[in-house]
Amino acid sequence: MSTPMGQQRMDVWIDALASDAATPGGGAFAALSAAAGAALVAMVGRLTIGKPKYAEAEARMTEIVKEVDRERVELLELGDRDAEAFDAVMAAYRMPKESEEGRAQRLHALQTALEGAAEVPLMVARRSVYVMGLAEEATTIGNPNAASDGLCAAAGLHAAAISALANVQINAFAFVDHSKRGDLLDDCRRLRERADQVLLDVQAAFEERVAG
Repeated sequence: MSTPMGQQRMDVWIDALASDAATPGGGAFAALSAAAGAALVAMVGRLTIGKPKYAEAEARMTEIVKEVDRERVELLELGDRDAEAFDAVMAAYRMPKESEEGRAQRLHALQTALEGAAEVPLMVARRSVYVMGLAEEATTIGNPNAASDGLCAAAGLHAAAISALANVQINAFAFVDHSKRGDLLDDCRRLRERADQVLLDVQAAFEERVAG
């Protein structure tokens, strides 16, 4: 069993990402990027909490910090699940297909594995877009000296969402059962539109905080 992503040294994980191994890949990259974005939102919160000047925001920022800390852990776990889901797809492709029964079993296993491989990055994308909303809130009400960190968080989470959605789409287009593809791609489109809008909102919040 491989070491969980959250327990690996960063340089070791980056070296693995740069190798010719199939995993970690884009899905794990998306999850790690999202976790880093959530960590930056927590940073904004912690730079706000306990400062008398921002007392009005303290209660809400405390809630946000607790929430993004949980999200960070969940996202790292999703990065590990992404690799497991890809391995399941590869195992399905290797199943025997010499007989009619074998081909049927292989196609069923492949569809199931591809659905799983699409589900994990879709969860990463949804969580990324959700945490982007928290980044917007943190940027708007948090310590203005950390507003750039809020925008950096949102930008990283946006990149994570787009990266995750690319992984959803490539698996969806490989579905054996094409009838299950449409709704999934519609979800991707809606999430992309939401991510784009929230990033613009965070940019506007940042500019307002900088302008004072």
